[in-house]
Amino acid sequence: MQQDFDQYVLKISCPAASGIVAAISGYLSENHCYISEMAQFDDEITHRFFTRIVFRFNENGSGNIEQLEAGFTEIRDKFKMQVNFFTKKQPVKVLIMVSKFDHCFLNLLYRRQKGELDFDITAVVSNHLDMRPVAEREGLRFIYLPVSKENKAQQEEELLKIVEETKTDLVVLARYMQILSDNLCKQLSGRAINIHHSFLPGFKGAKPYHQAHARGVKLIGATAHFVTSDLDEGPIIEQEVQRVDHSYLPEDLVAVGRDTETVALSKAVKYFVEHRVFSNDDRTVVFK
Repeated sequence: MQQDFDQYVLKISCPAASGIVAAISGYLSENHCYISEMAQFDDEITHRFFTRIVFRFNENGSGNIEQLEAGFTEIRDKFKMQVNFFTKKQPVKVLIMVSKFDHCFLNLLYRRQKGELDFDITAVVSNHLDMRPVAEREGLRFIYLPVSKENKAQQEEELLKIVEETKTDLVVLARYMQILSDNLCKQLSGRAINIHHSFLPGFKGAKPYHQAHARGVKLIGATAHFVTSDLDEGPIIEQEVQRVDHSYLPEDLVAVGRDTETVALSKAVKYFVEHRVFSNDDRTVVFK
């Protein structure tokens, strides 16, 4: 019977250079580690190297991960690496923000319940009370932060306090219908994912599906991306599309759009919590 050893994920990005893979694999081998999965990408445009490695300790499946990480300093400094070690059995902490639309929120809860997504929900934050019964039924902490022009800065400060207090790793905007300030976007840079109701770049503003219908589109979609101060223009993590035709009414497009939104967001969250997403200037590298 195969033993269930603790597994770890090593994420590295650095300037491209010769000898990186040999240095990493050699170090892990010397420290009695077995590499079970490895993905890598060399971006010839940005001249950066990215790799995600899943490994475990050979000897009885256990070892000192803190010691292993500390000993990696020499290689990290030599290649000017950005390095992160993660324990696979330690779930990422996720805070979900939602307004009145429930489909993305409910889909995340369902996939988490079924084991498709592995993360801990630190809180559910909303500017409306509509989702409170759902959150409380699931035993989740629900925090009501109504936003107006007068209190926007104050409520965003409160949100940051919650993120800090709960040690949240990722903020998910599951159709949270409130534009975040530039300051908040900077504070959450690289750790906040939004779902946009369009195959970006696309129709902006109110009623995007109605705009799409008026233009006779044959393809609609949804885009999950990192949040930045440039509205709906952050680095894209995942996109889903669906073909439509002349017979679709605006309401039909809305229904199809809900499906693409839930799929795109759930995939983006899955990639993040499994440590598969790397920032690469204004783009991302995603090892699927």
